[in-house]
Amino acid sequence: MSGARTDTEAVEEANTAFYEAMERGDFEAVADLWLDERYGEISCVHPGWPVLSGRGEVLRSYALIMANTEYIQFFLTDVKVSLSADTALVTCTENILSGGPAEDGAELGPLVGQLVVATNVFRRTPEGWKVWSHHGSPVLAESDEDEDDEGAV
Repeated sequence: MSGARTDTEAVEEANTAFYEAMERGDFEAVADLWLDERYGEISCVHPGWPVLSGRGEVLRSYALIMANTEYIQFFLTDVKVSLSADTALVTCTENILSGGPAEDGAELGPLVGQLVVATNVFRRTPEGWKVWSHHGSPVLAESDEDEDDEGAV
């Protein structure tokens, strides 16, 4: 097999880099992974937030999240990549573990787990695959499979 990356692998790497930059709290890396104005308007929906449009609004939201999150880790599951020409769609489940600022002299604040389903749209640019849109929705109910398993005898 050749050493050249496939488009699917390159998109998977860009998607992973997006989440790793968030985990590190690296705002510059997060900003660099988003599409810039030359290629059109970006959008983002964080769980429970309204639609954010434009680079300024989207990047401010990440700066706010990073400033108020002491610790965050993403365990991605169910990752699926679909490609069409210069556009890629990634769906995944974000299994998130996060913690806010510590209180009463503790090292870390309380850790909270959250399950979010996400859709990330990437666009191919001369600089590589860049995030065009991110939409995260909280998982509020168990799946039908879980309910069916509970009723099995």
